[in-house]
Amino acid sequence: MDKRVLAEKLTALCAEAGVAIVAIYNATQPVSVEYKSDDSPLTAADRRAHDIIVSGLQVMTPDWPVLSEEQELPDFELRKSWSRYWLVDPMDGTREFVERTGEFTINVALIEQGVATLGIVYLPLEKIAYIGIPEQAFAVKAENNRQTSLRVSTAGQSASLTVLSSSRYQGEKLERCILRLAEHFGDIERLPAGSALKFCYLAEGRGDIYPRFSPCCEWDTAAGQAVLEAAGGSLVDLKFNPLRYNQQLSIMSPNFYGLARIGTNWKKILD
Repeated sequence: MDKRVLAEKLTALCAEAGVAIVAIYNATQPVSVEYKSDDSPLTAADRRAHDIIVSGLQVMTPDWPVLSEEQELPDFELRKSWSRYWLVDPMDGTREFVERTGEFTINVALIEQGVATLGIVYLPLEKIAYIGIPEQAFAVKAENNRQTSLRVSTAGQSASLTVLSSSRYQGEKLERCILRLAEHFGDIERLPAGSALKFCYLAEGRGDIYPRFSPCCEWDTAAGQAVLEAAGGSLVDLKFNPLRYNQQLSIMSPNFYGLARIGTNWKKILD
């Protein structure tokens, strides 16, 4: 199926899940929270979005496996045989959802031979999908299908730098990285954000770099990587290798740099 057609179908599916999430978010009663074995929170919104997206994908592409955060992780002996599969985070930013910051997203990526070749980061409250397919990145307003092209920053290397970071995770490694960046760029603006919003901000030129030195999983990064790369940026590990998926037993992502600002020699600056 053509990836543009897939993206249109996925946008509709994410919009449906988004309606379910927002209904729970706006309900008058407090959000009930459970905690998984890794101490990460789980709500009815996570479950409902999972059910909608996974069932929709199984109808859309019945022969393609689906790997969602809200299901048991299949054994690697099975997973390593997958040449193509869907990687889903039904609601990225559950803590932000519970705390009502509004900074939560739906992340869906198509992985082919370990590469995220299609990604959608959907913002349920704004009803906007950030979409990345090969050489095309755009944002779509779900209500009217209005599209806006995405392109990372093209600011020169001497311009001040905007560093994106997690609203929740900071730490010494991040501070050392920012000090190194400040030695090169001088003025540093810090822009904290929750969930996969940071990839969206990079893709639309609102930020220049997103260093990540705290734990996250493959479903947290895949959709954002597809969007960022389609917009002209990159997502690399600390040795500057592009992130790849389903390559090992663990589904933990390595520490990474999300990189924008076309023409900047990030490896020289950070290596």
